[in-house]
Amino acid sequence: MSDAPLTINQMIVQVCLFLFAAIATFGGSLQMYLGQPDTSPRLDNVHRFMAGVYLSTGLICLWAALTVRQQGTLVYLLALGVLMAGIGRLVSIRKVGLPKPAGVWLGYLIPELLIPFIMAGAHYASA
Repeated sequence: MSDAPLTINQMIVQVCLFLFAAIATFGGSLQMYLGQPDTSPRLDNVHRFMAGVYLSTGLICLWAALTVRQQGTLVYLLALGVLMAGIGRLVSIRKVGLPKPAGVWLGYLIPELLIPFIMAGAHYASA
């Protein structure tokens, strides 16, 4: 392990990963606990399953942030995962509309569509 300070690009990647880690760990834990209210057992089951995936992805992001110097393709895969989640939100909005309050959901969507490109670009520049 190097004692040299992180480069600016590595710090950008690390901040993005810590942000993803915090959101996914908190969000996954909350959704695992809350489940899908007012729904069928099947949908609640799927919701809590996906909450587990979300939570574990947060832990993977945390590990990747802590070991950012050693990471390669994993950073791109995590960026892709977040981008695909944002695209999933876009599909949902197109199919069934924007949930209320709109500002909250757009506050989720915009970073999911932008931060993966920032993170991937900074990671590429640090290579």
